[in-house]
Amino acid sequence: MVTQRHRAYWKKNLQLTGGLLLLWFFVTFVIAWFARDLQFIHWLGFPLPFYVAAQGAPLLFVIIVWYYARTMDKLEQKYGVQEDEQ
Repeated sequence: MVTQRHRAYWKKNLQLTGGLLLLWFFVTFVIAWFARDLQFIHWLGFPLPFYVAAQGAPLLFVIIVWYYARTMDKLEQKYGVQEDEQ
């Protein structure tokens, strides 16, 4: 039986996931799309905006995964649904 506590947990889980997916979309597509307008800046023969996006995006993806894992651990403890450690 699904309790109010389970519904609250899933609501928070979906909000977190949706927010992080929006951030992922913004970093992956929006920044790269507008980087075309800034191609007049060059560094080491490459357009600087694409270089920064290529180097910064994977770093931000790792930060997103770390933040999700840390926040979900706290959320699972708060709602008492954490997995048993062996």
